[in-house]
Amino acid sequence: MTFFSAVVLLFLVMDPLGNLPLFLSALKQVPPERQRRVVLREMLIALLVLMLFLFLGGSLLRLLGLSEPALSAAGGIILMIIALRMVFPSREHSLEEDVPSEPFIVPLAIPYVAGPSSMATVLLLMSREPERWMEWTGAVLTAWILCLPIMLSATSLSRRLGQRGLTAIERLMGLILVTIAVEMLMTGVSQWWQLHR
Repeated sequence: MTFFSAVVLLFLVMDPLGNLPLFLSALKQVPPERQRRVVLREMLIALLVLMLFLFLGGSLLRLLGLSEPALSAAGGIILMIIALRMVFPSREHSLEEDVPSEPFIVPLAIPYVAGPSSMATVLLLMSREPERWMEWTGAVLTAWILCLPIMLSATSLSRRLGQRGLTAIERLMGLILVTIAVEMLMTGVSQWWQLHR
């Protein structure tokens, strides 16, 4: 995987455009003048979590005795569930969470930005080619920097796009994420088959 493709993959998995409605819903109880500071704080926490998984994830995998194919397949399944909820939303299985006060770590940082699929993605990048750790660090930082202005301008973007525009973007991102999820799942199954045949 090239640096550019890693950045694109991480950006899509973090899904800033699809997360816009979820961020707005979670920030309803936060005063408008404080929302940008809260978003920045949560984005920094998400970056810290992803960096921890990037550098410590391999040790965690070895400690738990988990294989790379299992991680890839699990990440694909989780991402598939999330993507399908985006494409076919329902009130019973909505990704939105009612936050009674100012959100802290959950749900903005985890799982909206640093979710199971983005964690699995950084783990896979490092476990496959650990010698390229500087590239993967740069890829995570670049994808995060691309997501940051979108999340900071969530309120103004929602006003400009409207509910229909946000829904259309969420469905489109969901379709792209379905494709990524299928690829992750197929890769995991293929690797497992090669190891056990």
